[in-house]
Amino acid sequence: MDWKELAYEVLNGKEITYEEALTILLTPDKQLLELLHGAYIIRRHYYGNKVKLNKIKNVKSGICPENCSYCSQSSISKAPIEKYTMLSKEEILAGAKQAYDMKIGTYCIVASGRGPSNREIETVAAAVKEIKERYPLTICTCLGILKPEQAVKLKEAGVDRYNHNINTSERHHPEITTSHTYQDRIHTVERVKQAGISPCSGIIVGMKEKKEDVVDMAFSLKALDADSIPVNFLNAISGTPLEGTKELNPRYCLKVLAMMRFVNPSKEIRIAGGREVNLRSLQPLGLYPANSIFVGDYLTTEGQADSADLRMLEDLGFEIDFNYQFVSTR
Repeated sequence: MDWKELAYEVLNGKEITYEEALTILLTPDKQLLELLHGAYIIRRHYYGNKVKLNKIKNVKSGICPENCSYCSQSSISKAPIEKYTMLSKEEILAGAKQAYDMKIGTYCIVASGRGPSNREIETVAAAVKEIKERYPLTICTCLGILKPEQAVKLKEAGVDRYNHNINTSERHHPEITTSHTYQDRIHTVERVKQAGISPCSGIIVGMKEKKEDVVDMAFSLKALDADSIPVNFLNAISGTPLEGTKELNPRYCLKVLAMMRFVNPSKEIRIAGGREVNLRSLQPLGLYPANSIFVGDYLTTEGQADSADLRMLEDLGFEIDFNYQFVSTR
């Protein structure tokens, strides 16, 4: 397939088919650079050479009743992680200052659990109000399954974006968790959209799913109209049911990112957890289809040094997109 020609067709309004998306994942390695060039044509049209930086603050760790197979914080995990209840408003504010000082545009407030209590919503809302008064940051929260009134409360506090990943395909979902349904996740994304918050929803690749499942995820997110799409690559943590799973290689990860760009051409495609251990030395190539990365540590795993990420962007000749604030048009 001529990926350059397909890229220009996409920019002219073509929506690629399921078969074309699957073909991207099946691309021979010898054609990888041509594929990345096609994806980059689309990425450059919408985002130029700018890269959005995101930083996570884990404001509540562990203590989760869910049974997600990939997660070190779940009720079935035996991983030796730090566990704590919701941080104070002051601690959340300190994380925002650190993000601002590092020229990171999006500050992500993440809490474990099935969903937040009203008291936890109050703590996060109070922190977000003060952050918005002090720093020109885009605020994303990720607190689990939301009630409609909780989504409204977050919107009123100034939350710009809410993350709730679909994680996998509807078909494969029961293999990953049984403590909530795929539709539970879809409903939360719809609730935040109804509240006027920008939806952020992504995936985890490498959880023993089929390539068809990965394509299903891409089209599900297209149907959801997610503004930001984090693409996680499984970091199989010891003590979780998926411990020892090693299905990915850097070249396939790049094909996944390219496919996500072709299917969701105008969206923020974010390289998320597991990039260091799965993309390895090919991490820079990931930013030809993607336009956003997390900087620093993840929830319970370490990322690479901030200086290494900044050097990577400098070596690529890419520019940090710091002076922006997401404004929802919903």
